[in-house]
Amino acid sequence: QVQLVESGGGSVQAGGSLRLSCAASGSIFSINVMAWYRQAPEKQRELVASITSGGSTRYADSVKGRFTISRDNAKNTVYLQMNSLKPEDTAVYYCAAGRVLSSGAYKYDYWGQGTQVTVSS
Repeated sequence: QVQLVESGGGSVQAGGSLRLSCAASGSIFSINVMAWYRQAPEKQRELVASITSGGSTRYADSVKGRFTISRDNAKNTVYLQMNSLKPEDTAVYYCAAGRVLSSGAYKYDYWGQGTQVTVSS
């Protein structure tokens, strides 16, 4: 089993920055991809960014150039640096962890509790 604990959310003005952290513990040997998702009220959950154990990253088009996903292997922690924040970035942000399947698809089996990010204009 894997536990994910998120932190770093908060309220900022448009143009500001936040850094989210996700600390993983438990049976992390089974994990080879981690990601950040977000969900705004009444909207579908969407992938923000992902990073594999090999360091490959992917980003939603809406955050490219503004957000950066990274990892600190010594701390078993994944980060999401969010710059130039916009009101439309307002959402609950969730950390996810899972596996890269043989097909190349990512399957997320574990989820954090979520952390609120609010960007005001």
